[in-house]
Amino acid sequence: MEELLELKALLLKGDIKGSLAIVEDLEDMSKNAIVSTIRSYAVILLIHLIKQQAENRTTRSWDVSIRNSVREIKRKNKRKKAGGYYLNDEELRETLEEAYLNALDQASLEVAEGIYQPEEIEARINKDHIINGAFVLIQRDSK
Repeated sequence: MEELLELKALLLKGDIKGSLAIVEDLEDMSKNAIVSTIRSYAVILLIHLIKQQAENRTTRSWDVSIRNSVREIKRKNKRKKAGGYYLNDEELRETLEEAYLNALDQASLEVAEGIYQPEEIEARINKDHIINGAFVLIQRDSK
């Protein structure tokens, strides 16, 4: 809110350069919030993909959670008015990579009723396969 008041004051003074700087700050703040939300859904998506691979099975609950996470990532990533996406493919893959460790930690509490440490779970799974699988699910029908 403070930024909007400052922007208004700068516009009233005719300070275009200062106004544009505020607009850029507002754009960055907005994108950061969207990326944070996408990352949160990526953690949920990866948790269930890790559990599927570690336990070599799935449940309806995991499948629904995966589908819901993919839908939300797609929805949040799409620019509604300007068109295009907030995160390009490289940034989306990077976000999945960044979310991986949090997902691994959480999955370690759930796989086999929490008997494994994150390192033990990681030894049982293929990280690249999980990240690539998540990326493919998100990209499916997105372009």
